[in-house]
Amino acid sequence: MLTGKSFRIIMALLALISLLTLAAGTASAQNNSVRMAYVEWDDATASTFVAKAALEELGYDVEILSVAAAAMWQAVGTGNVDAMVAAWLPMTHEDYFAQVKDNVHDLGPIATGARLGWVVPNYVTIDSIAELNDHADRFGGRVIGIDPGAGLMRLSEEVMQAYELTDMELVEGSDATMTAALSNAVNREEWIVVTGWSPHWKFGVWDLKYLEDPKGTLGGEEQIHAIARAGLEEDMPEVFAFLSNFAWENSDQLQMVMAWNQEPGSDPLENARRFLRENPEVLERWKP
Repeated sequence: MLTGKSFRIIMALLALISLLTLAAGTASAQNNSVRMAYVEWDDATASTFVAKAALEELGYDVEILSVAAAAMWQAVGTGNVDAMVAAWLPMTHEDYFAQVKDNVHDLGPIATGARLGWVVPNYVTIDSIAELNDHADRFGGRVIGIDPGAGLMRLSEEVMQAYELTDMELVEGSDATMTAALSNAVNREEWIVVTGWSPHWKFGVWDLKYLEDPKGTLGGEEQIHAIARAGLEEDMPEVFAFLSNFAWENSDQLQMVMAWNQEPGSDPLENARRFLRENPEVLERWKP
C-alpha cells in the first residue's frame, strides 16, 4: 500500500513526465508554427492577415497577437514572437527600433510612400496646422487621435508644443474611434481634425486633405517594414525568406484589402485569402 508520501512522490513524477511530454510536443509544433504581432491599425491588420494566409499556404500554423505598438516591438526584440509587418520607419517608430535594433532583423519595406499628418475634410477652409488656434471653436477645441502608444501620437504631442496649440486638446482613442468621429463629422459637414496616415481606406471613402506642417514636426515620407527576431533565419529559413520577399506591389493593393475589411461582417482572414486567390502571381513572388 502506498503511503501518503509515496503517493505524492509518484504524482509529482507523473506530473513531471506530463510536463516534459507537453514541452516536447510544443517544441515539435513550434518547428511548424509562426507567431506574429500587430497593432489593430487598418494597414497593419490587412498586411498581417495577408502574411498569415500566405504562410498557411506554405504549410505553417500562424498565430497572430494583437498588442500595443511598444509591446509589438518588445515582443519581436525579445523573441516572444517571430516577426511583424507593421513597423513605420524611419521616424514614427524610430525610438522603438532603437531599443531593440541589436536583437532584430530589418527585412526592408513592405510598402513605400507612406506618410503621417493631421487630416481634415476638404470642405474645411484652412490649410495649415498653424491656423488651428484661430479656429479652435470650429473644431470643438479637439484633435481626434488614436491609441496612446502609437508613434503618431508621440509626434502629435510634439506638434501641439511646436505650434503652441493652447486652445486645442489632443484626444486619445483608437483607429476605430477616430474614423467613427470623422464619419459623423463629415455626415454633418462639421469641422474636424484627426491624426491620420496613408495608406488608409478613409481617403477612398471621404474627400480629405492633409494640413500643411510648415515646421516639419510630423516628418516626411515613411515606409512600412517587416521586422524579424534574431535567430529566425537559422531556425526557420523558409519563413525568413518569405518575410524578406513579402511586399505590396503598390499602395492601391493594400488600400483595397483595407477597404474590404471595412465592409459590414467582413473577416480579415477571409479577405486575405480572397486577395491571394485573386492575385496568385503575388503569392508566387513572395514564395522562397
